[in-house]
Amino acid sequence: MIPNGLATIPVGPLDHVAIAVHDIDAAAGRYQVLGATLTHREIVVGQRVEVAFLEVPGTTAIELVCPTSEDSPVARFLHSRGESLHHICFRVADIDAALAVAAETGIRLIDAVPRDGAKGSRIAFIHPEVTGVLVELKQPA
Repeated sequence: MIPNGLATIPVGPLDHVAIAVHDIDAAAGRYQVLGATLTHREIVVGQRVEVAFLEVPGTTAIELVCPTSEDSPVARFLHSRGESLHHICFRVADIDAALAVAAETGIRLIDAVPRDGAKGSRIAFIHPEVTGVLVELKQPA
C-alpha cells in the first residue's frame, strides 16, 4: 500500500502493454487485424522470455511475451491465467531514482535493483498488489 501524503514515482508516458502468449508468431498474426507491424524481436536471457514488439499506427506499442523455459515466471503466469494482459510499462528518465522513491514511499517492488530488459533498457517491476496489475518501469537505452 502507498502511505498517504508521500512522493509518487516520477513516470513518463506509457511505453507498452504486454501480453503473455504461448506462440509469438501466432499471436503476432492475430494483431494484424489492428494493422500491427512487428518491429523488434529478441530473447531476453535473464528473464527467460522471447519478446516481440508490435507497432499499431498512432498507439502505444504491444509487447508479446513468450517463455523460453518452463521455470520462467511468464510460463507460470500462462499456466495459471492463460494468454492475457501481463503488464503495463511506463518510461522513466532515471530508474534508480524512481526505485529510490518507491522504496522510500513503501511501495512494494518485485525488483529493488534494475535488471536488463529488451532493446538494451533497464527495467524493474512494481508488485501488482499496488495497482492491481503488474507495472514495469523502463529506462530506455
